[in-house]
Amino acid sequence: MSGIFVSKPVMWAPGVEDNSEKWLKGEEMIEKSTSAPKLEYTDPLFRRRLSQISKMTVHVVHELLEKEGFDKDTKLVFVSLRGEIAREFSINKGIINENMILPAGFSLSVFNTPVALATIALGLTGGYSAVYPSKGDFSSALRNAFAPVLCGDEEKIVLVYADELVPDCYGVDSTPLAFAAVVSAEKTEKSVKIDDFESIKSPGIFLKRLLEAGRSDV
Repeated sequence: MSGIFVSKPVMWAPGVEDNSEKWLKGEEMIEKSTSAPKLEYTDPLFRRRLSQISKMTVHVVHELLEKEGFDKDTKLVFVSLRGEIAREFSINKGIINENMILPAGFSLSVFNTPVALATIALGLTGGYSAVYPSKGDFSSALRNAFAPVLCGDEEKIVLVYADELVPDCYGVDSTPLAFAAVVSAEKTEKSVKIDDFESIKSPGIFLKRLLEAGRSDV
């Protein structure tokens, strides 16, 4: 893959929030907590029931929109390793304990919920896709996410990644993190060229590579 350029991303994670520079330098660490952005620019009734992953997704897309000013008809591609896992766990408990599913909870548990809510909250009209990394390999998700730009169907897309803290009962070491960036076939003043995908096995590796390249102007 060649000719793909990604703008410097915006990120959010507990304990780091928007301070990507401090996180990159190792001055601040991501906390394993369920805290989430406040989304004060959204309606209180809208944000009241949102999960951690949905709040993080809405926030990073909003911050990217404010920072980069991408057109609202730009397509979004959402990538997640687990999606709404905390809400899905709650639904599974309801099935086991009460033998029932509440429709409202189920409607917010589907994989594309976070990106759909971002388009609603911010009035985005370009549509979206949701991509799951095959066998947990983040590089496979990037290939799918960048495909519309590589084949010429889209001039640019907004790449969005988010994963929330996994409930303790799963016994999984997880890191809540979200970021968003503009992907284009044309180099811009703020973009970083990506031509090595095989070594990008995790979202954290990819994000740090973008931030480090952006700092050194590579």
